[in-house]
Amino acid sequence: MVRVLEAVPNFSEGRDLSKVRALVDTIEATGVEVLDWSADPDHHRCVISYIGDPDLVVRASIAAAEFARDHIDLREHHGIHPRVGALDVMPLVPLHGVDMVDAVAAAHRIGSAIAELGVPVFYYGQASDPVGRGLAELRRGGFESLELGFPADRRPQVPASAERPHPSAGVTCVGARRVLLAWNLFLRGIGVDQAREIAAQVRERGGGFAGLRALGLHLESRDRVQISMNLEDPVQTPPLAVFSAIEKAVGARGGDIVETQVIGMIPDALVLPAAQERLHVLDLEPARILSHRVRMHVQGRLDAGTPTSDDAI
Repeated sequence: MVRVLEAVPNFSEGRDLSKVRALVDTIEATGVEVLDWSADPDHHRCVISYIGDPDLVVRASIAAAEFARDHIDLREHHGIHPRVGALDVMPLVPLHGVDMVDAVAAAHRIGSAIAELGVPVFYYGQASDPVGRGLAELRRGGFESLELGFPADRRPQVPASAERPHPSAGVTCVGARRVLLAWNLFLRGIGVDQAREIAAQVRERGGGFAGLRALGLHLESRDRVQISMNLEDPVQTPPLAVFSAIEKAVGARGGDIVETQVIGMIPDALVLPAAQERLHVLDLEPARILSHRVRMHVQGRLDAGTPTSDDAI
């Protein structure tokens, strides 16, 4: 069985594209396959998706963490997205021939190595103890809220003795999870305050959809209003249902949804032609669809004669 683990790290750099490309090159040099990367200047954030054998993914993730520590300085960082680290979050996702236990083990290997780089680590999702610690809790108040020391209810897991974040790289949240949908809806005809009202209404914490995290934002460089979301289980909570609820709320305020932007790879929940047309999804092509790229990756490794877990001694 070919073993495929995915990492989808988020970095606090979205404006210096030469730095982002150097980061992508650093990751690719370890032998993993980079599926996608994107950078946003208003969020001041980039997201890189890569897959490979778990050992290679661990190696690539540690190299990425070291690059972020050395080249991204949170003391000079200002963006609209919540963040606590230069390498802000590092989620591991089991895709083929591995399970969540393997993803958690990889997360802990990566977390320990990042801590050795001098950057304290919080575990979240399936990698935390107890399981299920959320990112919103860990990033409350951002990097600035941690600069003078860790609150009693937010202490890093490794090293347990850490008293403060790394002065420029902050902390890193390392987790394990299933495939999620990271997506942004661009709105027209309403203001950011109304977008925030809608986001508060639809997200889980406000009594809305299960597993939905949502923020209403204004993108200053483009003068656009956006609802930025993570949907933790797009099978349990259909994206179309979320879209329809937001569309209704936006319409009631005199606006409409212009387009949908997916960050990272596109899960199968958005592949249906009806969903593509209804949601105004940008760039829905085979190269962006996660399951398609995983099949190609697995077949490529088989064709190349890459040893599988069944061949291991």
